[in-house]
Amino acid sequence: MIKILRYTEYLYLGVFLVCLYEIATKWNTDREGTYIFIFFGLASLGMFLFRRRYRKRFEKRKKENQN
Repeated sequence: MIKILRYTEYLYLGVFLVCLYEIATKWNTDREGTYIFIFFGLASLGMFLFRRRYRKRFEKRKKENQN
């Protein structure tokens, strides 16, 4: 279960990186179209940080219960 959570973390990070690339390449040509990428980029970065924090807390709790 923990391995699946780790993969989803990096999936969100990948989405963030793709959004950054799209923002960087389209900022001067289509500024209005990049606002959606800014929104999704920030949301995916937030989800990455949230999932990572949740997974580490889950691992810590599991480790404490085993001892």
